[in-house]
Amino acid sequence: MIVKADKPVGLCSDHAGYELKSIIEGYLMSQDIKTRDFGTNSTESCDYPDYAHPAAEAVEKGEVYPCIAMCGTGNGISMTLNKHQGVRAALCWTREIAELARQHNDANVLVLPARFIAPEEALAIVDVFLNTPFEGGRHQRRIDKIAVK
Repeated sequence: MIVKADKPVGLCSDHAGYELKSIIEGYLMSQDIKTRDFGTNSTESCDYPDYAHPAAEAVEKGEVYPCIAMCGTGNGISMTLNKHQGVRAALCWTREIAELARQHNDANVLVLPARFIAPEEALAIVDVFLNTPFEGGRHQRRIDKIAVK
């Protein structure tokens, strides 16, 4: 499992992802996995960058690892997270995509499209993401070329 005992898993969402975030948080807690919730805390309309930026900064500082984020489509929050140099946020809607995002891209943020995925499938994707190691090798060389200098 990629979860580190000394670091909580970060969580963030906008209003469209709030209910799924709550389900995932409860699931992680039932597995004795610590979490740190960056919000939002209701279904009241809000702006995803207000929650994505603090979560991304925590990933960059090593305060959380990994992070799970969601908004309606997953696109807006993913775009925001990926503005941060130390974040590799992967929008995943199947288990296979989540597995490859970890194996090949060493994704440190899982992004879910809350309005387009059933909670059961989301939890299965979370399990795959958290239990898939990075393969390294040729993939590390590619990751090293992502950051803008």
